[in-house]
Amino acid sequence: MELLRSLTIGQYVPRASPVHRLDPRTKILATTVLMVVVFLARDFRGLGVFAAFLAGAVVLSQVPAGFVLRGLRPIWFLLLLTLVLQVFFGGASGGTVLWRLGPLVATREGLVQGLFVTARLVLLVVSTSLLTFTTSPVELADGMERLLNPFRRLGVPAHELAMMMTIALRFIPTLVEETEKIMKAQMARGADLDTGGPLRRARALVPILVPLFVSAFRRADELAVAMEARGYRGGEGRTRMKQLRYRARDLWAGLVVVGASVLVLWSGGP
Repeated sequence: MELLRSLTIGQYVPRASPVHRLDPRTKILATTVLMVVVFLARDFRGLGVFAAFLAGAVVLSQVPAGFVLRGLRPIWFLLLLTLVLQVFFGGASGGTVLWRLGPLVATREGLVQGLFVTARLVLLVVSTSLLTFTTSPVELADGMERLLNPFRRLGVPAHELAMMMTIALRFIPTLVEETEKIMKAQMARGADLDTGGPLRRARALVPILVPLFVSAFRRADELAVAMEARGYRGGEGRTRMKQLRYRARDLWAGLVVVGASVLVLWSGGP
């Protein structure tokens, strides 16, 4: 249950920071560029430069660092598994042996590779989470729709895709809260969800899934009725109270992201 409370993806943290005031299209494009750059970095120097830039962005966003790092708790098992797999299977054959565990051999090269891949995943999660922390769901939907509009000629439903992705992000905290309520209700009725091995705890979660799915479908139906009652008919002819406009700060932010990306690739790129 503590793990659910630490889930921060999809949450918006309202602040009056320079990052919050950027156009959502700028932040979406910047996040996309950073996702590519973090995979192009080939050594720890590149990741170090990337981490320094990301730390500066977090400071400018005024989002508490503890809140940002708390979002890593739900994926700690994935990070640990990635590290272990890289330690035993990611190193080059014939590398320096650190220890043996039966037929498994851990090498120094595998350990270095495991730490590198784990650090890359951490930076990827933090950089993508910063987008939702600093962009409200409405702004995110508008920005994604405007960016996808040129592809409408190819049959891409820009408005519908943006709406679906935004609604999915918006309801992640709601579903987490609903899951916590169901777990508390099950534990009050004598369900044991916190003891035993991984398989036993996984089986204990099965009674939670059924009411969770029922609740999710009920909320989806209520949302559809509410949207129809308010005259929602898709993106055709839809107007917006706040129009998106690129400003000078968006240009400067884009130049900073491009400069940081070039520095990452130059210091530790291919």
